[in-house]
Formats: sequence, structure tokens, C-alpha cells
Amino acid sequence: MTSRSFLRLALAGAVASGAVTLATLPADASNAPRTVPVRLLALNDFHGNLEPPTGSSGRMVDENGQTVDAGGAAYVATHMKALADKNTIAVAQGDLIGATPLISAAYHDEPSVEFMGKLGLQVAAVGNHEFDEGYTELRRIMKGGCHPVDGCSPAGPWKGAKFDYVGANVLFKNRDEKTDALAALGGSDSAQVKQVLSDWGVPALPPVSIKWMNGMPIGFIGLVTQTTPNIVTAEGIKDLKFVDEVKAANVASKLLKLVGVKAQVVLVHEGDQVNAGQSPDACSAVPGAGNRIATQVDPEIDVVLSGHSHQAYLCKVKDPAGNDRVYSQGGSFGRVITQVDLNVNVKTRDIDRASVVADNHVVTRTVTPDPEISAFVQTWKDRVAPVANKPVGKITADITNTAAPSGESALGDLIADGQLAATKTGGNAQIALMNPGGVRASLTYATSPVNEGDGVVTYGEAFTVQPFNNLMQVVTLTGAQLKTVLEQQFTGGPNNQPFAKILQPSANFTYTYSRSAAWGSKVSNMKIDGVPVTDTQSIRVAANNFLVGGGDAFAGFKDGTDLWSGPLDIDAFVEQLGRDNPIAPPATTRITVVD
Repeated sequence: MTSRSFLRLALAGAVASGAVTLATLPADASNAPRTVPVRLLALNDFHGNLEPPTGSSGRMVDENGQTVDAGGAAYVATHMKALADKNTIAVAQGDLIGATPLISAAYHDEPSVEFMGKLGLQVAAVGNHEFDEGYTELRRIMKGGCHPVDGCSPAGPWKGAKFDYVGANVLFKNRDEKTDALAALGGSDSAQVKQVLSDWGVPALPPVSIKWMNGMPIGFIGLVTQTTPNIVTAEGIKDLKFVDEVKAANVASKLLKLVGVKAQVVLVHEGDQVNAGQSPDACSAVPGAGNRIATQVDPEIDVVLSGHSHQAYLCKVKDPAGNDRVYSQGGSFGRVITQVDLNVNVKTRDIDRASVVADNHVVTRTVTPDPEISAFVQTWKDRVAPVANKPVGKITADITNTAAPSGESALGDLIADGQLAATKTGGNAQIALMNPGGVRASLTYATSPVNEGDGVVTYGEAFTVQPFNNLMQVVTLTGAQLKTVLEQQFTGGPNNQPFAKILQPSANFTYTYSRSAAWGSKVSNMKIDGVPVTDTQSIRVAANNFLVGGGDAFAGFKDGTDLWSGPLDIDAFVEQLGRDNPIAPPATTRITVVD
């Protein structure tokens, strides 16, 4: 089979699945205009923030350089309605769900996906957080059906997403087991099929979606960061592989061109960091993983809308042919809507690059919130309130996830202490380590709007800190293996840690690291309960299943033996909050840093 035949079959499969819908141009196009307008309105990294996000997560620098309150589903809806016209296609760049507040997470994010349907969203790339509960659960969110364990939500049987999820670089790992897919892609000559699949693979998700606007087909290519296996739980994606974004985009672009779709937009869940304090319309992105994709994908691709890094920027970059290409991102948590206006040439069916104009609109809260969405959010708040507002502990002051110079935080240390306590019985844990990226928010002393009282921590507040429902596990590592895990906190090693990620230790575990020492020699003076650790001793180490599976590039955890599984991480945290009340912020002195 030729690659051209494969692409035809792949597209045919996408059409059959309903992810791609094709139409024909009118027979008489003699009176058609030279170009037709299209408007894209894009969101990224919503993370289930149906209620207005709080703290720094709910603020945004606007076009005038002023910091304003931003975000919240009802305000998103108002701004979307104001920006939309008859030429609009609404799209998203991933992480609409996952790592979400309890109002959404308690119902496996069905409320957030329903909200996106109410917004009129048509196409979304998958993000890494779409895989938090695994590929099977993502398929349920896409297609419908009640949760296999928790059953139906109070809203009744889930009907599925009203928009297309796309992911061109998400492939099945074991092709031989996918007999239905192989049959669909090549008939009986399996040798030829496998040769073609060696360059591409069997897509686990529709790679593209085609939408028609004003008689013109617009092709959307979905991509997710290829680092996804390092940042989600391994078990849920064990049958998948995440291939290079540029390679996948280029194959998908050829697929679209094969059927005459030349107006092409990439929705990619990968992006860059920015110089702080810039206008969302500034090209403040520091070239990184997102820029690599935006500048290297096929010249046929006209626009690249990104996500993942939670930053807002608006850039023009050069494609491989030297032409200008819009490359943007809209922050996170529903605080920015990206608007892209463009014209499609009726004769060539391609986007006129010179016509592309983009703008990042801050979702301010100075407008009237949409009444329908306000009522929708309130319904889910009422449903979850008995759980969310239950007091679970008390604190004496703010306990934050802000890192000290050592990299540990008071809240990270507190969580690690709770994880050790929860895994001693049954798992025989001796120490606990918590990944800093899993500590999603701080605990504040001041009462919240539900008036639980100063210092009172509710279940909802605890869940906001620990929203992943990871399983606590314990493995045995030797002292030498534990040192390797700690070395993997730093850049420069074979685990390709992108930046330093300091694990949060339980109070009984201390060590020293050197800033200047070479990788492999940074960590020293490890002690458990004040006793030095030897290379050969066996140590029972508690961590969540994300870390134990090698997440966040901590591959050393996978060398652990005698695996034991215990409670959920949120349950361990809640138990810790209910212990020894009120709780003062722990001192961040467990790690010593030397030059």
C-alpha cells in the first residue's frame, strides 16, 4: 500500500467515525466572492474552572498592562457571544478537563465538557490532562455512557462531547493487537500494512477534523505534547504512544491536502514560557518546544494555536518556506479567548496569510455574566456543596505551595507527612516523597465565600490542592536507587529532566544537595530519622502512583520492588489535615543546599 492510499483510508476511517464531515461545493460557483471570511475563537487549558478562579489564577494582565480579575464560565460565555459572528468556529487546545476543581472533578468532568458544548465548541485537541483517568475514560467522555464505577451523575446518563477531540500524534503502541484497525487500513496484505504503519501507526484518536464555513473546508490538526507519558499515570496509557508532534502534523497535513483541504490550522497542546508581565497580545514567548512545532510543521499549515504552558502570547513566526505564520496561546483557566480572523481564497481554497489577524481578549468580569451559564454552574455547585463545604481540619496561617530556595514548600512537606502516615500501616513505608507539580494550590487562612471560618479547611479546598485522585503506593528501593531518584530531580542526567523538580520529603527524611556538583554527585548526607542511609540498605518509599510509574521523568522509581497500593492521595491529605489541629506551616528545612 502506498502512503497516499493509507492517507485516503485513514481519512475514510475518520469520516466513518464522525470526526470528519465532508461536503461539496455548490455546482454553480460563478457568483462566488474571491475570498470568504472565517473567525476562530480559541480557549486552552480551561481545567474545569466553571467558577471564577481565585488568587493569581484568577488574574490577568490586560492589553493596557493592568492586572484585572479574569475567568469564570459565565463570563467566558458572555465574551464568546460578544466576539462570535456568523463566520465563527470555536476551537480549543487541550486540558479542558483534568486537574479540575471539585465542582467538575466530582463528576469526572462531565460538567466542564457539557459547558464546552453549550459554548458551541466544535474541535479540541487533546491535552495531557485529558488522559488523567486513562484512554478508556477519555473515550467515554468523547462517546458517552455512565462511569463504570461511580455510575451516572445527577444529570443522568452522559451523552458524550458535542465537539470533536483530535490527536494526530496519539497512536496505538501494539499494532498487532489492533486487528480491526489493521483490517480497515489495508485489506489482507498485512506486510504492506505494517510497512506503512511503521511510518505512521494506528491512530488512537481522530487525527483531524474538517469544518465547513462559507462553503470552504477548514482542516484542524490536533496534537498533544509528546512528553505526555512522563506527566500522566502510566497505567492509563499503557497501550498508547505519543510520537513527535512535527512528524504527526506533517502526515496529517498531507492527509488533508489529499482531499483538497488546504486551509489548515494546528491545535497543539504544547507551548512556550514568556517574559512576565507582558500584554497577552505581545510576542513575549521565549522560543522552546512550542516554537519548534510552530516553525517546523509543513508550510501548508497556516495557523498554530497552542496551549500547555498556561501563558498568553501572540506571535508571527516563519514557516519552513519563509512565510509568516500566526502562533499564539491564551493563558489558562478561561482567562483569555484568542480571536483569529482570516480570509479563505475561494479559487485555491487556501488561507490568504496576509489576511490573518489575531487578538487575545482577556475574559474580564466587568461584563454581565451569562444567565444561562450562571444557572448551569449554580446547579453543579448545589449538587457538590454537601461534600465541598465539609470542614476537614484547621490551620494557623496560610500554608503555601511557594518553593523555598531549597525547592521544598510548606504545603508539599505537609502532604508528604500525610502520605507517610497513611502508608506506614500495610505498606510499611519509611519515608514519603511528593512531586511538586501535584500541589496545585495553596491553603489560605482567611475564610472562603462559603463562610466556613478563618483557619477552617474544607474538603473542597483540600481537593483543589490535590485534585488527581492518585493512588498511594509503596516500593522498596536500595539506598543507591533512592539517591538516583533524587539525582533525577536535576537537569543534565539521562532521564532528560527539563528543569529542576524538587521532590517534597516527609519530615523524617533529610539530605543535602549541591548546586554546582555534576549530575550524579549532587545528593549526599541522606538520613532517615537521623540515621545515615547506606547504598545497600532497603528502604520502603511512599509516593503516588504517578511517581511510582516513572512520572515527571523520575524513571528511577520504576526500579522499585514489592509494590503495595493503599488509599487515594486526597484521602491521605484529608486525614493529615484532621490530625493535630490546628496545623502550623511546617518549616522548609528538610533539604540543605550548598554551593
